[in-house]
Amino acid sequence: MIDVQGLRKSYQGRLALEDVSFQVPRGQVLGLLGPNGAGKSSTMRILTGYLGADSGSARIAGFDVFTQSLEVRRRVGYLPESAPLYSEMRVQPFLDLLCRLRGVPRARRQDRIDFALSACGLTDRRFQIIGQLSRGLRQRVALAQAVVHDPPVLILDEPTAGLDPGQTRETRDLIVELGHSHTVIMSSHILSEVSATCQRVVIINRGRLVADGSPADLGAALSGGARELEMVVAGDGERLRAALAPVVDAERIRIEDLAAGEHRVSIREGSDELQDQLTAAVLGAGLRLRSLALGAPSLERVYLELTQGESGSDAEPEPGPDVEPGPQSLEQED
Repeated sequence: MIDVQGLRKSYQGRLALEDVSFQVPRGQVLGLLGPNGAGKSSTMRILTGYLGADSGSARIAGFDVFTQSLEVRRRVGYLPESAPLYSEMRVQPFLDLLCRLRGVPRARRQDRIDFALSACGLTDRRFQIIGQLSRGLRQRVALAQAVVHDPPVLILDEPTAGLDPGQTRETRDLIVELGHSHTVIMSSHILSEVSATCQRVVIINRGRLVADGSPADLGAALSGGARELEMVVAGDGERLRAALAPVVDAERIRIEDLAAGEHRVSIREGSDELQDQLTAAVLGAGLRLRSLALGAPSLERVYLELTQGESGSDAEPEPGPDVEPGPQSLEQED
């Protein structure tokens, strides 16, 4: 459904993408990950026809992104990181406008609007002015405009940004459900959401594709088949470190301090025997063991290993003059 080959893009001599290639079949949810400035948003903008490329090719549903941009846009639902909404409009008329711009037949418009409102939890907000909604509700309107025309491809940049935990879970469930019959690319900095939502992950770093596979396969490849032990412990951090020191070498262990006095402990090359030893050490020190798991390294560990040393502070350059018009450029059809 999506075929990307050798994409290259630079901004005023600064390389944003270099030889990026991947394919996404129908019915797959792909997570696109990378530090800020790695090239994620550039990739999404190119695929949706908002940005040109220096070289390479991209096809969506058999149509060339660069030479058949209008046909591509009819088949793509795009949620950019900062979604453009008409704040003076009410929700339902806004979605009706998007249906018209994207060529949804008159007979299907109300059904598609009702679906988008229901799926995004906006049924009781259909006649509210968009500009008067909270940030989380505006994000849901932005998601609704991406799905309202029933596109075969969805490209979602940070779809859960600004949502509360309940809304985040509902949005994740919606993306999983849509992924059964659609092709979905989503980016997110919340790696637990990506693990729960995406069957496959592509990681981009410094404009290059550095990993491609399922979270489990990437973890197994990183560890060479060795298992990683991860546990969450509540209690004093210094006491925890002292308790673990005699049990495991310092270079194999990573401790992350969480909220509410909890700590996540990740240990390379875990084993059943080490699991028992750690449990005894933690409980013997008077600490509380919240969880304990032994398996392939987590997606977070894979991501940090592959992007180590990236500051994540530089945002991708804003598109320059080669940005194409947005959805309002589509021909209207009644």
